[in-house]
Formats: sequence, structure tokens, C-alpha cells
Amino acid sequence: MEKICLVGAGRVGESAAQILAKEELCQELVLIGTREGVAQGTALDLAECAPLFGFDTHIRGSTDPNAIADADLIVISAGLPRKPGMSRSDVLDANAPIVAATAEKARTLAPHALLIIVTNPVDVLTHLAWSRSGFDSKRVFGLSGTLDAARMAGFIAAETGFSVRDVRALVIGGHGDTMVPLARYSTISGIPISEFLDPDAIERIMNRTRGGGAEILALKKTSSAYDAPGAAIAAMIDAVVHNRRRILPCVCVLDGEYGESNVSMGVPAVIGAEGIERIVELPLSVDEQRQIRESAMAIREDLARLRAPGAIGQ
Repeated sequence: MEKICLVGAGRVGESAAQILAKEELCQELVLIGTREGVAQGTALDLAECAPLFGFDTHIRGSTDPNAIADADLIVISAGLPRKPGMSRSDVLDANAPIVAATAEKARTLAPHALLIIVTNPVDVLTHLAWSRSGFDSKRVFGLSGTLDAARMAGFIAAETGFSVRDVRALVIGGHGDTMVPLARYSTISGIPISEFLDPDAIERIMNRTRGGGAEILALKKTSSAYDAPGAAIAAMIDAVVHNRRRILPCVCVLDGEYGESNVSMGVPAVIGAEGIERIVELPLSVDEQRQIRESAMAIREDLARLRAPGAIGQ
């Protein structure tokens, strides 16, 4: 890939940028921030890793939002982070204008780019970015399930004592308290986790997965998670750059899938060079379907706020 832009030079952007550069997933990597010198300093710091890691990726920083011009892929992680006690929806009003402005610039300056949304609330802001960019829905998707599933896999490995290399987990729905960890689609070397864990342990893991981000925030107090989100971003981009056609859960714009339309939320999808190749629809139990409906309702409540008179969504 020729050029990737990370809009947001904070810790998530920096963590993702280091992996993207080290893995040489693009020729040019641009970090865009708002505070003078921060993105440039981060870019210089990362560039000085090149002789140690052995990569030739060109990294630069900028405060100019027009630096996204001609990008092949744009990651939007800029925005107000959560503080302890805040939900992802609590930062909607502050973050919606940032995502909307970047999506509109992409429409004119990088009309062929893919957009990956990371800024919270990611389900709502993925939908906003799609509507403001005017891009095909397959080119606009958000980080959620890839991160949540990684957290769940880590918890399963810790609980069972088995290697995390053999664990595969699946989480769909909204990226928040209403996310839907799918225990019966989660396996260890292809064997359902129910063969190794009792129902109480599985419920404990699912609850911890739902609160995975909040748990880190509560412990760190002055910073939310950034290493795992950065790694999840890089995994999604790797699937695009190498056209791997990986099935990863991510926020997609739904048009009838899982019985939902005009809403964006996490579902398993095939990710390749063109973005979302297709959404994978799984048969769900009655209870799982109920949880998905509740998750979609919560996302729609936030979408309604964006559509209210005078809101950024108008």
C-alpha cells in the first residue's frame, strides 16, 4: 500500500503506527494531530526505530488535515478519550464533529480510500463516517470485534491455562456494554470452550469481555487502552494490504443482515483488499437474537442524537 494516514496522533495512533511501520504495510505513513509538534515528534521517534527494527517505511507527522490527500487507507482514532466512569456514548458529542469533518475531507481529497473508524462510540461514528463520506459501505468499517474478540481469547487462555495461539473467540454487536460475546462460536483448537469451562466460568469471561476497556481504564486512571487497540488496527490493515480475506468481527453498515438495517455494529466479515468483501451471517439462538436487537436499539438511540435538529448529524 502506498499511503496510510492515522488521524489522531495519540497513544492508539502511535501504537498502531509502530506495528504498521515495523511490518512495512505501507510505503508512507502519516500521523495527523492537532497540537503543534506532537505528531511530528511521534513520527520522528518512530522513524528512529527503523535502524533497530529494519524497516524502510517513511513516517512523517502533520497538523494539516489536508495531509490525508491521496491516501489509500485512513484510520480515524482522533477524539476525546473516555475517563473513569464514562461510557463510550458519553464522548459522542465531542467526537462526532471530528469524524464527520475527516470523512468529508476524504470524499474530496482521498476518494478511493478505505476508512477504518476507531474513535468512540465506534458503532455510531462508523455510520456517521459512511454517510458523510458518501463511500460504498464496504469501504467504511470500524474497530470493535477484532479487539473485543482478542480480549475474550486472552481471558479464555488465562482461565484454561492453554496456549492463546489455539484460542479463537467471537464477539459481535455494539462495542460497549451491549456487546454480544458468542461463547458457542469460541473454540480451543476447534473444540468448543464449553468442553473445558463450566457455565459460570464462561459467563464470567463474557462479562469481563464486555468490561474489558473499562477495566483497563479503571486501573490506569489517566489513560484508556492503546496497545491492544493498536494491534487490532494493524491486524485489520494487514488483512487489507495482503488481501488475506480474513474473517474478522468489525463494525459494518448493515442492510438487512441479522435482521437490522440503517445501523452499524459489529458482525463477522470477510476483509480483503477492497475492504468488506461480505458480511457473514451466523445462525443465532433466540437469546442471542434478543441481545443483538438490544444492542442495535442502544446504537440507534445515539444515532437519533446525531439526527436531532442542530446536531452534527444534520
